[in-house]
Amino acid sequence: MADKKPTPSATPTKAPTKALIKAPTKAPKKKQKPIELYYWPTPNGWKVSIMLEECGLPYTLKPVNIGMGDQFKRGFLKIAPNNRMPAIVDPSGPGNKPISLFESGAILQYLGRKTGKFYPSNERARAEVDQWLFWQMGGLGPMAGQAHHFRQYAQTKIPYAVKRYTNEVNRLYGVLNKQLRTQDFVAGRYSIADMAIWGWVVPYKNQGQKLEDFPHLKKWFERMGDRPAVKRGFALGLDLRRGTLGDKTKDAEKARKILFNQRAK
Repeated sequence: MADKKPTPSATPTKAPTKALIKAPTKAPKKKQKPIELYYWPTPNGWKVSIMLEECGLPYTLKPVNIGMGDQFKRGFLKIAPNNRMPAIVDPSGPGNKPISLFESGAILQYLGRKTGKFYPSNERARAEVDQWLFWQMGGLGPMAGQAHHFRQYAQTKIPYAVKRYTNEVNRLYGVLNKQLRTQDFVAGRYSIADMAIWGWVVPYKNQGQKLEDFPHLKKWFERMGDRPAVKRGFALGLDLRRGTLGDKTKDAEKARKILFNQRAK
Protein backbone atom coordinates (compact mmCIF):
# COMPACT_ATOMS: atom_id res chain seq x y z
CA MET A 1 0.00 0.00 0.00
CA ALA A 2 1.45 3.27 -1.05
CA ASP A 3 2.18 5.85 1.62
CA LYS A 4 -0.26 8.73 1.68
CA LYS A 5 1.13 12.16 1.18
CA PRO A 6 0.82 14.25 4.35
CA THR A 7 -1.81 16.93 4.06
CA PRO A 8 -0.87 20.38 5.27
CA SER A 9 -2.64 21.38 8.45
CA ALA A 10 -3.10 24.93 7.26
CA THR A 11 -2.72 26.87 4.12
CA PRO A 12 0.46 28.90 4.35
CA THR A 13 -0.13 32.62 4.38
CA LYS A 14 1.96 35.15 2.61
CA ALA A 15 4.11 37.44 4.72
CA PRO A 16 2.63 40.93 4.82
CA THR A 17 4.31 43.41 2.61
CA LYS A 18 6.30 46.22 4.18
CA ALA A 19 3.63 48.66 3.18
CA LEU A 20 1.14 46.88 5.42
CA ILE A 21 3.41 46.76 8.48
CA LYS A 22 2.72 49.76 10.69
CA ALA A 23 5.31 50.97 13.14
CA PRO A 24 4.05 51.19 16.70
CA THR A 25 2.88 54.66 17.48
CA LYS A 26 4.20 56.43 20.56
CA ALA A 27 1.67 57.84 22.94
CA PRO A 28 1.78 61.63 22.74
CA LYS A 29 3.39 63.29 25.70
CA LYS A 30 0.97 65.02 27.99
CA LYS A 31 1.40 68.76 27.99
CA GLN A 32 2.90 70.12 31.19
CA LYS A 33 0.25 71.97 33.14
CA PRO A 34 1.44 75.30 34.56
CA ILE A 35 3.19 75.07 37.90
CA GLU A 36 1.76 77.37 40.56
CA LEU A 37 4.56 79.54 41.94
CA TYR A 38 3.91 81.09 45.35
CA TYR A 39 6.41 83.88 45.35
CA TRP A 40 7.62 87.31 46.39
CA PRO A 41 10.66 89.03 44.86
CA THR A 42 13.37 88.19 47.39
CA PRO A 43 16.65 86.24 47.16
CA ASN A 44 14.84 83.01 48.05
CA GLY A 45 12.01 83.69 45.62
CA TRP A 46 14.43 84.47 42.77
CA LYS A 47 15.98 81.01 43.02
CA VAL A 48 12.79 79.32 41.86
CA SER A 49 11.64 81.94 39.34
CA ILE A 50 15.07 81.76 37.67
CA MET A 51 14.98 77.95 37.57
CA LEU A 52 11.50 77.92 36.03
CA GLU A 53 12.64 80.40 33.40
CA GLU A 54 15.83 78.47 32.67
CA CYS A 55 13.88 75.22 32.24
CA GLY A 56 11.19 76.82 30.12
CA LEU A 57 8.46 75.37 32.32
CA PRO A 58 5.03 77.00 32.19
CA TYR A 59 3.99 78.57 35.49
CA THR A 60 1.45 80.92 36.98
CA LEU A 61 2.45 83.53 39.54
CA LYS A 62 0.71 83.44 42.92
CA PRO A 63 1.98 86.51 44.80
CA VAL A 64 2.61 86.07 48.52
CA ASN A 65 2.97 89.56 49.97
CA ILE A 66 5.14 88.80 52.98
CA GLY A 67 4.89 92.41 54.21
CA MET A 68 1.10 92.10 54.46
CA GLY A 69 1.07 88.66 56.08
CA ASP A 70 -0.06 86.51 53.12
CA GLN A 71 2.33 83.80 54.30
CA PHE A 72 0.17 83.21 57.37
CA LYS A 73 -3.08 82.64 55.50
CA ARG A 74 -4.66 79.24 56.04
CA GLY A 75 -4.70 78.29 52.35
CA PHE A 76 -0.98 78.98 51.98
CA LEU A 77 -0.12 77.06 55.15
CA LYS A 78 -1.49 73.88 53.56
CA ILE A 79 1.26 74.24 50.96
CA ALA A 80 4.03 75.77 53.06
CA PRO A 81 3.61 74.91 56.77
CA ASN A 82 6.73 76.92 57.67
CA ASN A 83 4.96 80.22 56.78
CA ARG A 84 7.62 81.01 54.19
CA MET A 85 7.68 81.41 50.45
CA PRO A 86 8.62 80.28 47.86
CA ALA A 87 6.47 77.21 47.37
CA ILE A 88 5.11 75.43 44.34
CA VAL A 89 2.23 73.20 43.35
CA ASP A 90 3.00 71.00 40.37
CA PRO A 91 -0.22 69.54 38.89
CA SER A 92 1.89 67.08 36.88
CA GLY A 93 3.92 65.66 39.74
CA PRO A 94 5.24 62.12 40.21
CA GLY A 95 2.80 59.57 38.80
CA ASN A 96 1.12 62.51 37.05
CA LYS A 97 -0.46 63.48 40.36
CA PRO A 98 -0.26 66.93 41.98
CA ILE A 99 2.50 67.65 44.48
CA SER A 100 3.21 70.69 46.62
CA LEU A 101 6.66 71.64 47.86
CA PHE A 102 8.13 74.27 50.14
CA GLU A 103 11.79 75.18 50.87
CA SER A 104 13.64 76.70 47.94
CA GLY A 105 16.48 74.17 47.91
CA ALA A 106 14.10 71.23 47.81
CA ILE A 107 12.16 72.89 45.00
CA LEU A 108 15.33 73.41 42.95
CA GLN A 109 16.31 69.76 43.35
CA TYR A 110 12.82 68.59 42.44
CA LEU A 111 12.68 70.72 39.29
CA GLY A 112 16.18 69.55 38.37
CA ARG A 113 15.15 65.90 38.63
CA LYS A 114 11.86 66.55 36.85
CA THR A 115 13.43 68.22 33.82
CA GLY A 116 16.91 66.68 33.82
CA LYS A 117 18.34 70.19 33.62
CA PHE A 118 20.93 72.02 35.74
CA TYR A 119 21.11 69.13 38.25
CA PRO A 120 23.40 66.33 37.04
CA SER A 121 22.39 62.67 37.23
CA ASN A 122 26.00 61.56 37.72
CA GLU A 123 26.44 61.05 41.46
CA ARG A 124 29.85 62.70 41.73
CA ALA A 125 28.72 65.79 39.83
CA ARG A 126 25.45 65.91 41.77
CA ALA A 127 27.30 65.74 45.10
CA GLU A 128 29.38 68.73 44.00
CA VAL A 129 26.23 70.72 43.24
CA ASP A 130 24.53 69.64 46.47
CA GLN A 131 27.34 70.78 48.74
CA TRP A 132 27.29 74.29 47.27
CA LEU A 133 23.51 74.39 47.33
CA PHE A 134 23.55 73.58 51.04
CA TRP A 135 26.43 76.00 51.57
CA GLN A 136 24.01 78.68 50.45
CA MET A 137 21.06 77.29 52.40
CA GLY A 138 22.98 76.89 55.66
CA GLY A 139 25.56 79.65 55.35
CA LEU A 140 25.31 82.50 52.90
CA GLY A 141 21.52 82.91 53.05
CA PRO A 142 21.12 82.98 56.85
CA MET A 143 24.25 85.07 57.45
CA ALA A 144 23.38 87.60 54.73
CA GLY A 145 19.84 87.74 56.11
CA GLN A 146 21.14 88.62 59.56
CA ALA A 147 23.44 91.24 58.04
CA HIS A 148 20.43 92.77 56.27
CA HIS A 149 18.45 92.75 59.50
CA PHE A 150 20.97 94.38 61.80
CA ARG A 151 22.36 96.81 59.22
CA GLN A 152 19.09 97.92 57.65
CA TYR A 153 15.94 96.87 59.50
CA ALA A 154 16.71 96.81 63.22
CA GLN A 155 15.25 99.87 64.92
CA THR A 156 18.08 99.82 67.48
CA LYS A 157 21.56 99.57 66.00
CA ILE A 158 23.72 97.02 67.78
CA PRO A 159 27.37 97.52 66.72
CA TYR A 160 28.44 94.02 67.75
CA ALA A 161 25.69 92.37 65.67
CA VAL A 162 26.42 94.58 62.66
CA LYS A 163 30.13 93.74 62.80
CA ARG A 164 29.53 90.05 63.48
CA TYR A 165 27.31 89.38 60.46
CA THR A 166 29.02 91.81 58.09
CA ASN A 167 32.32 90.06 58.73
CA GLU A 168 30.81 86.60 58.33
CA VAL A 169 29.29 87.51 54.96
CA ASN A 170 32.69 88.87 53.97
CA ARG A 171 34.28 85.54 54.90
CA LEU A 172 31.70 83.64 52.85
CA TYR A 173 32.27 85.91 49.86
CA GLY A 174 35.94 85.02 50.16
CA VAL A 175 35.14 81.30 50.09
CA LEU A 176 33.05 81.77 46.95
CA ASN A 177 35.71 83.94 45.34
CA LYS A 178 38.33 81.20 45.78
CA GLN A 179 35.99 78.57 44.37
CA LEU A 180 35.52 80.65 41.21
CA ARG A 181 39.20 81.30 40.54
CA THR A 182 39.53 78.53 37.95
CA GLN A 183 35.97 77.91 36.73
CA ASP A 184 33.04 79.87 35.35
CA PHE A 185 30.42 78.42 37.69
CA VAL A 186 30.35 77.30 41.28
CA ALA A 187 30.16 73.53 40.73
CA GLY A 188 31.95 73.51 37.37
CA ARG A 189 28.95 73.62 35.04
CA TYR A 190 26.02 75.99 35.42
CA SER A 191 23.59 74.51 37.93
CA ILE A 192 20.96 75.10 40.58
CA ALA A 193 23.80 75.97 42.97
CA ASP A 194 24.53 79.12 40.96
CA MET A 195 20.83 80.02 40.88
CA ALA A 196 20.57 79.60 44.65
CA ILE A 197 23.62 81.74 45.41
CA TRP A 198 23.23 84.58 42.91
CA GLY A 199 20.15 86.20 44.46
CA TRP A 200 21.88 86.48 47.81
CA VAL A 201 24.74 88.44 46.24
CA VAL A 202 22.37 90.90 44.52
CA PRO A 203 21.96 93.07 47.70
CA TYR A 204 25.71 93.03 48.46
CA LYS A 205 25.68 96.74 49.33
CA ASN A 206 23.09 96.16 52.06
CA GLN A 207 25.43 93.50 53.44
CA GLY A 208 28.29 96.00 53.63
CA GLN A 209 30.34 94.32 50.89
CA LYS A 210 32.29 95.54 47.85
CA LEU A 211 32.40 93.22 44.85
CA GLU A 212 35.68 94.82 43.76
CA ASP A 213 37.29 93.04 46.73
CA PHE A 214 36.30 89.69 45.17
CA PRO A 215 37.23 89.82 41.45
CA HIS A 216 36.35 86.21 40.58
CA LEU A 217 33.02 86.44 42.35
CA LYS A 218 32.34 89.74 40.57
CA LYS A 219 32.92 88.22 37.12
CA TRP A 220 30.65 85.29 37.98
CA PHE A 221 27.97 87.65 39.32
CA GLU A 222 28.02 89.65 36.09
CA ARG A 223 28.11 86.49 33.96
CA MET A 224 25.03 85.22 35.74
CA GLY A 225 23.24 88.54 35.43
CA ASP A 226 23.72 88.52 31.66
CA ARG A 227 21.71 85.32 31.22
CA PRO A 228 18.27 86.10 29.71
CA ALA A 229 16.46 83.64 31.99
CA VAL A 230 18.14 85.14 35.06
CA LYS A 231 17.00 88.59 33.97
CA ARG A 232 13.42 87.37 33.54
CA GLY A 233 13.38 85.48 36.82
CA PHE A 234 14.83 88.44 38.71
CA ALA A 235 12.35 90.90 37.20
CA LEU A 236 9.33 88.77 38.12
CA GLY A 237 7.06 90.64 40.50
CA LEU A 238 9.36 93.58 41.17
CA ASP A 239 6.48 95.89 40.33
CA LEU A 240 4.50 94.37 43.22
CA ARG A 241 6.97 95.53 45.83
CA ARG A 242 6.58 99.04 47.13
CA GLY A 243 9.09 100.64 49.43
CA THR A 244 11.37 98.77 51.82
CA LEU A 245 11.25 97.58 55.39
CA GLY A 246 13.79 100.25 56.21
CA ASP A 247 11.31 103.02 55.39
CA LYS A 248 9.79 105.04 58.21
CA THR A 249 6.21 104.62 57.02
CA LYS A 250 3.14 103.03 58.55
CA ASP A 251 3.23 100.23 55.98
CA ALA A 252 6.89 99.53 56.69
CA GLU A 253 6.24 99.48 60.45
CA LYS A 254 3.35 97.07 59.93
CA ALA A 255 5.55 94.86 57.76
CA ARG A 256 8.26 94.75 60.41
CA LYS A 257 5.75 93.59 63.02
CA ILE A 258 4.52 90.85 60.69
CA LEU A 259 7.98 89.63 59.62
CA PHE A 260 10.02 89.92 62.81
CA ASN A 261 9.68 88.52 66.34
CA GLN A 262 7.08 85.91 65.42
CA ARG A 263 6.45 83.11 67.91
CA ALA A 264 4.76 79.73 67.65
CA LYS A 265 0.99 79.89 67.23
